[in-house]
Amino acid sequence: MENQKEEQKQKQLYRASINTILENQHSGGAFPASPNYSTYQYAWLRDGSFTAYAMLKTGNTESCKRFLLWVNKTINRYSGKIDELESKIKKGSKTENTDFLPARYTLEGFEIEDDWPAFQIDGYGSWLWCTGEYIRATRDYKLLQSVTPGIQNTIRYLIITWQIPCYDCWEEYGERIHTSTLACVYGGLSAAAELAENEDFAKAGKTAYKVRRFILSHIRDGGFTKFINDDGIDASLLWLAVPFKVVAVDSPAMVKTVSVIEEKLLVKGGGVKRYPEDTFYGGGQWILLTCWLAWYYLMAGRGEEAYRLLAWVEEQQDENGCLPEQVPGLTANTSWMEEWRKRWGPVATPLLWSHAMYLVVLQEMKERDRGGVMSRWGKHRQQK
Repeated sequence: MENQKEEQKQKQLYRASINTILENQHSGGAFPASPNYSTYQYAWLRDGSFTAYAMLKTGNTESCKRFLLWVNKTINRYSGKIDELESKIKKGSKTENTDFLPARYTLEGFEIEDDWPAFQIDGYGSWLWCTGEYIRATRDYKLLQSVTPGIQNTIRYLIITWQIPCYDCWEEYGERIHTSTLACVYGGLSAAAELAENEDFAKAGKTAYKVRRFILSHIRDGGFTKFINDDGIDASLLWLAVPFKVVAVDSPAMVKTVSVIEEKLLVKGGGVKRYPEDTFYGGGQWILLTCWLAWYYLMAGRGEEAYRLLAWVEEQQDENGCLPEQVPGLTANTSWMEEWRKRWGPVATPLLWSHAMYLVVLQEMKERDRGGVMSRWGKHRQQK
């Protein structure tokens, strides 16, 4: 009976995750980060790219395609900013935050005039990567032709910006160069280089090679660090192996990095924190990062550990099958929880990126062991 209840939770969350994403996708193709959280009712390229990838993995290819086309249209709308930025940099002129393409747009694809830390390039790399995954899976070369202008503009933008300090995936530390951001850039440029044979796409491949060499030249104490030329750990470093393949999952540096993540960020009983010093809503366990570690475990042949993490994620859904951004219950910084609640309200729920990563990992399980995953999952549950 207990196993049946847990299997029902999984089925409910699977259906709810797909419905949450599809029902909230804008008619133009954009995904809001969270429909019920005012600060997140915009479209981030980073969140959206992984959400679109989840749609691709679950067979909702039209949803993924609409997002790719929306990004292409949006980037091309602001391609003049890339021209101006390139001119400024060549002249040695001082750049401002507003000179760069933004990390997030309105759902209609327009810039937002506010003081948000807009200069983040990980989303642009992630979009290139997602586009590559879509083309590889569908062979939709008509779509590739449609989005080629956006790809070319994005390649140009990343070549210009990848060595410039910018805000990270958590929209913090704008004065630093972030290893996980570089992983997104590498993954995107590598994917673009494989899409077509022309000068722009060849430049993407050459720059990807430079980015990877730069990352590998900054390994410290045998592992990767949150910032270039500094210590520190961040769960987003998992991106180096999965999915952007800067290094293999079993490379010594990646294994060392994951061991530090497990030691400092994996909470006993389940759930992964962003980084040790996190104070956002107290610095709780993030659903999407827990899924990411599970994804890494699957790729590394550590299936049972992946199943345990995903079972923890399933327990975090509310009565409507909604997943939050983070679970603050076991945080070490409880004094910050009320501070953020007063400022922005309760934790964002549902967060589309959380649902997306759950779907990605669940689909990966099914693909890696067709016919065997659910039985092995059931065996794990009987042993609980």
